[in-house]
Amino acid sequence: MQKTALVPYARLPHAQHDRHVLTSTVDVFGTAHWLLADRAPQPGDAARPFDALVVSVDPNGSTELTELSAVRARWPHLDRLPDGGFVVAASRTRQHEDGDQVQIFDALGRETSSFSVGDAIEHLLVDEAGHIWVGHFDENPVGIRRWSATGQLTWTSDNAHIPGLFDCYALNVSGTVAWACPYTDFPLVEIRPDRTQRPVRVWANRVRGAKAVAIRGERVAFYGGYGEERDRLAHGEIMEKSVEQADVDLLTLPDGSAPGRRRVVGRGSRIYVQAEPFTTWGVFDLSS
Repeated sequence: MQKTALVPYARLPHAQHDRHVLTSTVDVFGTAHWLLADRAPQPGDAARPFDALVVSVDPNGSTELTELSAVRARWPHLDRLPDGGFVVAASRTRQHEDGDQVQIFDALGRETSSFSVGDAIEHLLVDEAGHIWVGHFDENPVGIRRWSATGQLTWTSDNAHIPGLFDCYALNVSGTVAWACPYTDFPLVEIRPDRTQRPVRVWANRVRGAKAVAIRGERVAFYGGYGEERDRLAHGEIMEKSVEQADVDLLTLPDGSAPGRRRVVGRGSRIYVQAEPFTTWGVFDLSS
């Protein structure tokens, strides 16, 4: 099987390697961010807020540091808002923590608001307009929702007629559009909440288990799968009612090795992949 190597994209500065990487992401504008703590989470830490550092590396390689005060999430999701602030959210929430799951920080690292979006966050991605898209996994099968940065629910997949939406395996947010590939039926789904006609479009798809998806015009690529297909990169073409599968490659790290444990982020035509120890990002771009 042909191999496709990721292209090196962004690297955590070596001066920050002594800190623990809580999470990392690439925002809608292409800047990579790392959320760092002095140490890894420990048992009993859940109720103790802590200070954290966000290290941001833009596509030109410029670095910015933002100190966040009193972060509560020990296993968080992170993304940046268009105004320079940040969203930090706990993937799991308990009843007594309801209302504190998501923290909004301004560009100076000060908390400005907090709210809850529901348990079992699989993906959290901010779009160019500042909407917060959340996809949930199957321990809270509420599907896909879009929130404002003040905690207002602005769109939900309820009654959107997305077949088999039980677990949001893959979510791609670019511009103000979201694409998804959810379990159990794995359709390709386009979501444009602000479009008056057909805000949701669905195509049948035979690729199972993808953890990320990239879109470029009528072309699509699905990354990941079950078992031996976890490094699969399946290409397809969007037809009238379904995705027609084409070539299948293996996606590797830039040196040709398998990624192993990884994080993935889908943004438009790009799939960003970060392997352990989570200090570098590589990119696959469907448009190149």
